[in-house]
Parts: sequence; structure tokens; C-alpha cells
Amino acid sequence: MKWFSILLVCALTWPSSLWAQQQPIVIRFSHVVAPDTPKGKAAVRFQELAERATNGRVRVQVYPNSELYRDREELEALQLGAVEMIAPSLSKFGPLGVREFEVFDLPFMFPDAQALHRVTNGPIGRDMLRRLRLKGVVGLAFWDNGFKSFSANRPLRMPSDLSGLRMRIQPSRVLDAQMRALGAQPMTMRFGEVYAALEAGVVDGTENPPSNFFTQDMQDVQAHFTVSNHGYLGYAVIVNRKFWEGLPSDIRGALEDAMRDATAYAASIAQQENDRALEAIRASGKTQIHVLTETEREAWKQALAAVSVEMEDLIGAQLIADIRRVVDAP
Repeated sequence: MKWFSILLVCALTWPSSLWAQQQPIVIRFSHVVAPDTPKGKAAVRFQELAERATNGRVRVQVYPNSELYRDREELEALQLGAVEMIAPSLSKFGPLGVREFEVFDLPFMFPDAQALHRVTNGPIGRDMLRRLRLKGVVGLAFWDNGFKSFSANRPLRMPSDLSGLRMRIQPSRVLDAQMRALGAQPMTMRFGEVYAALEAGVVDGTENPPSNFFTQDMQDVQAHFTVSNHGYLGYAVIVNRKFWEGLPSDIRGALEDAMRDATAYAASIAQQENDRALEAIRASGKTQIHVLTETEREAWKQALAAVSVEMEDLIGAQLIADIRRVVDAP
């Protein structure tokens, strides 16, 4: 009777155990931009690489365009385990309590992508990602979008042209200070709400890389786009810490390899996608594009120079100085 009972238990539990082992690990990857942006394409590339590297033991489900969660909701959803992976813009880590990430919002901090990558791919970037563990998340990589430009329904050639305009920003004290330094009124707003707000006149303008501007059809509601490249817009790909640390080590290693390759891909297409978007904006005939001259660009730099000094107590004067040394290195 005893042996019969043991065999019966085995018969009942073995199939379910085997079934459980055969089920793929699901990673829900939520983000708030369109699939045809640099981040959207990089997310799909990671999906392909991860599933291939794990021989199908992992399935990545990508949810673009705020299909699951909007800007302010996605970080909380990740911490609660409602999703496993997100790639929020770096501005969003300030409200999370990691104010150091707002260094990436400082105007004219990075002259080009090469200088930026010396920071994100080096010791400073790795240390910043490690700090996220205290918030219950694991930072895997920095992904590029590109450099931001201003848009509005009037020409923006000199800093004074922004005076009095209501400008949409992400939730960042640095971006708030930036707009106030230009005489504009900063208005924090979810990315998915910006088009409707522009159309209704709730806000007058934005700052976006061309790819975000064009894929959200903002050329339909913004008459002027000034190529200022005044600030950087990038993302950190992060996962729920409990989920990540609970993965088998071989799966985690394969996913790290996939993320490394997806990150290289994101960096390779960011400028290309923004160049293509800028030409599409120009071709639409709806938005007039102005490229700052060197004299105009210097005026914008001077108008915004005080923001970095003002934000030293928030971000850390030493971190700002360390980044400037890396950026200025030959």
C-alpha cells in the first residue's frame, strides 16, 4: 500500500513538474515610445537576440507606445513585478530618488555621441547603474535616442524667443531650471499626452530628438523646429531585481550577452534614425526647420550656463566635474 501511494504521487506530480520546466520564462518589456524609434527598434532587437541566445527558454513580449503603462506608472509597475523590464528616460530616475541621473539633462553637457559614450560605457556609467539596486531594480545598459531640439509655433533662433512659452518637459528639476532660465514656463506631462496638448494649445512647444517628434506626428501641430542639440535624451534598460536574481545563471548570462549586442545596435542606429526623421519633417512641408549658427548656438550656451552651477547641490558637484573631465578628454 505504501509503495502504491508513492507511485501514485509520482504519477500525479511528474507531468506537472515537467510541464512547468518546459514553460518559457516570460519577460514583459514595456516602453512608452513608438516601435519605429531607436528605442522601439532596439527593444525588438533584444527580443530576437534573447530568444535566440536562450534557445527559446525565454520569451520577450514587447509592449510599445504605453500599451501597458504610461510614463509615471512604469517604474512602479517594475518595482511591484507587474512587468519585468522597462527602458525609461534618464530623467525619470530623479523622482525615484537617484538624482545623479539628472546629470544627463544638463544643457550642452555632451558635445557629441562619442563624448557621451565615454561616460555611459565607462566607470561612471557602470557605477550609476549599480546604484539602482538600492531601488529594487537592476540597471543593464544605457540606450541612446539622440540629442534634443526645441519646437514651437513661432521661430526659435535666440534664447529670448522662448520667453513666455509653455514648454512640455519630463519630470526633472534640471529641465525645469533649464526652461525657467530661458524665460519659458515648464509643464511636466506624460509623453503620450503631448500631441493632444499641443493640438489644444495647452502647451506651446517641446524638446525632442527628431525621431520622437516625427513618430508622434508633431509636425502636424508644430510650425517650427530648431536643431539646437542642446540636451541628451537617453534611456536605462532596467529589470526587476528579484526577478533578475532569481533567474538561472546561464539564462542571466545569455540575456546579458543579448543586451550587450542590442545596446551596440541601439547606438549604431540612433543618429541614423534621427537624421532620417529630420528629413521626413522637412519633406512634410508642415514644419520649418532652423539649424543654429555658431553665433546663435553660443548665445544659447551662455543663456543656459548657470543651470549646471545651480544644480550642483542636487546632482553633486564632484560628479559633474568628473563627467566634464571625461567629456573633455582627447
